[in-house]
Amino acid sequence: MFEGENYRKYLKRPLDIIFALILLVVFSPIYILAMIVIKLDSPGPVLADVPERVGECGRKFKMFKFRSMIVNAHYLLRTDPRFQTLFQEYKKGSYKLKKDPRVTKCGRFIRKHSIDEIPQLINVLKGDMSLVGPRAYYPDELENQQQKYPYTKQLVANVLSVKPGITGLWQVNGRSEIHFDKRIAIDAKYVDNISLWGDLGIILKTPLVMVSGKGAI
Repeated sequence: MFEGENYRKYLKRPLDIIFALILLVVFSPIYILAMIVIKLDSPGPVLADVPERVGECGRKFKMFKFRSMIVNAHYLLRTDPRFQTLFQEYKKGSYKLKKDPRVTKCGRFIRKHSIDEIPQLINVLKGDMSLVGPRAYYPDELENQQQKYPYTKQLVANVLSVKPGITGLWQVNGRSEIHFDKRIAIDAKYVDNISLWGDLGIILKTPLVMVSGKGAI
């Protein structure tokens, strides 16, 4: 009942809803302050306008995140000639950048401590995501990275069999320091061994990762 298919079928979703509601209350002072600071720090909306992500069974969904970059950051990276070199670096670095000029001043802080991820609790309540699960990848990220690492295709299929998570096994074991091939292998390992106790262990480790900012970009 507490692991494998039974846990996924009967317990994971109810627990997601309960914990998401609790965390929305617990984090309310933090996300209210974050919203104020974001508005004061740079022009633009509080929530980021980001491309859709790939969810369970390949379904695309809109992920909610606090804006930590300039407006239209994702679109500009892919279309603005000023960011052409940066975009190539972005793809080579498994869709992560160590130094990103698009990030705002307060954005650096909220990204380091994962405060920008708090709105994803709404995605959990909507059923797009789980509290714990694999990373939610961009469609072009999955396509390009599987071309770069063709042996990961079966791992990707395994990962897309479940809902992505706000936190997960790779997030508490290196975060952005891990490249795609290692990250997708860790995500697939999580899917193969999913259990209540495993999820609780990841949840308990997450606050330390958030506070320390270890591995964040």
